Amino acid sequence: MLMLLESLRSALASIRAHAMRSALTALGIVIGVAAVVTVVALLQGFSQAINQQFSGLGSNTLIVQHYLPLQEQLTGKVARVTPDDMEAIAAQVPGIASISPLMPMNGSQLSFQGHTTVTTVLGGTPSFADSFGYWPSRGRFITRADNLSHRPVAVIGDTVLEKLHLPDNPLGRYIQIGRTWFRIVGEQHKLGSLMGQDRDNQVIIPYGTALQLSGTQNQPSIVIQIKLAKGASLEAVRGRITTVLRRQHRLEPGAKDDFKVGTAAQLMASFNAVLSNITLVAGAIVGISLLVGGIGIMNIMLVSVTERTREIGILKSLGATRRDILLQFLIEAATLALLGGAIGLALGYVLGLLVLHFVPAFGGASVPAWAALLAIGFSCATGILFGIAPAARAAGLDPIRALSYE
Repeated sequence: MLMLLESLRSALASIRAHAMRSALTALGIVIGVAAVVTVVALLQGFSQAINQQFSGLGSNTLIVQHYLPLQEQLTGKVARVTPDDMEAIAAQVPGIASISPLMPMNGSQLSFQGHTTVTTVLGGTPSFADSFGYWPSRGRFITRADNLSHRPVAVIGDTVLEKLHLPDNPLGRYIQIGRTWFRIVGEQHKLGSLMGQDRDNQVIIPYGTALQLSGTQNQPSIVIQIKLAKGASLEAVRGRITTVLRRQHRLEPGAKDDFKVGTAAQLMASFNAVLSNITLVAGAIVGISLLVGGIGIMNIMLVSVTERTREIGILKSLGATRRDILLQFLIEAATLALLGGAIGLALGYVLGLLVLHFVPAFGGASVPAWAALLAIGFSCATGILFGIAPAARAAGLDPIRALSYE
């Protein structure tokens, strides 16, 4: 133990004596670790935000929406899940406790006292707030009576309030959506940005009202949220829904579905799989950076061995063994790499916070313990791995020749 402490003290003294050289040597490791920690921190925060969005849906929820592969979209083919589809599912599929629609109306123009903006308007029901956590910070949300009566009421986001220059308390004010006037009954709590989309830049109106505004010429495309009855089999209900929708869409046997029936767990799993692949790419980047940093450490340590040849000769003449010399230089290389990893870890976290400040779409920055330990562990391993050759060279020096080295 005493030998280890002395070797560590000697390593720190050597690093301090050649501070600039040591800093440049560890730069590759600092950059590599900082890069991967920044990416992991942002991805973890992003993942937590996404998972939190879907966690409220529960394991007994199905989401039905239109879907077409990109190749078919490029040919001009259009897919829809319509209100008629929802009615057919409600009438023909047993085991459903509740079924609720969500109707996006993209690119709607809003105006208030000469100020205009274009934003997304969502036609929803009261269950939408419960599922996705869209509770109002002021006023109320859409009610069942609003939906059934097709009332022109709206819940607005904070960004809409700012863009239309509404008063701090907008309740009771009227805004124009398209050609229709809506009374503001609620202000949505701040949701922030996610996947580059400002979730506060939207307006929620009753689904019945949105359906009425869309007209009757074309069936609008909607998203359907289904909650299963207690004891119902998720796979059985999903199979029945698929059968009903294929019949509704008149799909030939063997034709691919133009819709998706997924669970919240599947959506989260797909998203997390994408994030895992991105994390692996980040790991490859840090691997290359650590390789460059390790080569730098090896070169500098070889130079250090040459510079300290007489010192090594003196140590050996005083009784230091080959093992002692080997250990001293290995600890010095590992310490240099470890310091680089620690600086990279701190720098990566700070960079993550800075990126989050300027690009809030990531949802948050979080460095998990495994990432911190892995970064430090890899840094230390790099120092040891690339320090073996210089340490072995130092340990193998002949003491007489080392003492006479000029």
